[in-house]
Formats: sequence, structure tokens, C-alpha cells
Amino acid sequence: MIALDTNVLVRYLVNDNPKQAQAARALLAKLTPQQPGFISREVAVELAWVLMRAYNFPRDQVADVFEQLVARETFHVESNLDIILAAVVHRKGNADFSDQMIVAAARRQGAATLYTFDQKMARLSGTTLLK
Repeated sequence: MIALDTNVLVRYLVNDNPKQAQAARALLAKLTPQQPGFISREVAVELAWVLMRAYNFPRDQVADVFEQLVARETFHVESNLDIILAAVVHRKGNADFSDQMIVAAARRQGAATLYTFDQKMARLSGTTLLK
């Protein structure tokens, strides 16, 4: 297994730097189910942020990216179920991808609730607004 940084995935997805995009495509073409590329939760969160903020991807397109990455046998996506849930909720416009991933991590650790000052995040199940 090899690990992939956010910038490799960005170059592959947006092709904004032809030389780096070609190198990213060549690397990803070598991946196999036996030798997959690892995508960490942190890379997933950063990828969502970069695609939305730097490249103006709409929510639907960001969700599509994650659904496709998780579906590929040549990628090992950490916490893939959390990522799919975050993508679904993100697509609906109910939460930021990163907020959903934070809630998922708290849930996975057995937290009774996640306290936040973020009023938008506090609308998510499993969170409590701290006043």
C-alpha cells in the first residue's frame, strides 16, 4: 500500500497543472486491489475543503468524488462509511463535510455528545450547542 496526499488527488481530479496531473494519473494507474492507495480521513477532509474553496466544486460534485473514491477497489479509504455518510449529508446541504467527519469520529469513539459553539454544526445529530 502507498499513501496519497491531498495534492495528488487534486491534480488527478482537476488537471490544473498538466505535468503534475500526468504524474498523478500515472501513479494512480499503477494501483491495484492488492497494492491500493491509502486515503486518510485527514486527506478526505482537506480534499473536500480544497475542492469547494479553491475550485468552486458544488456540494453534489464533492459528494460524487467521495462516492467514486470509496467505490474504487484500488483505494483503501480510511473510515469509508463515515466518508460516505458525510458525503450524503454534505450533498443535502445540511452540514459541512468536515463537521460531519468530526461528529462521525466522536460517535465512533462512543462519545455521548459532541459539544460545539458552532450553531450550524449543533443542528447535527449527536451534537450539543455550548452556550
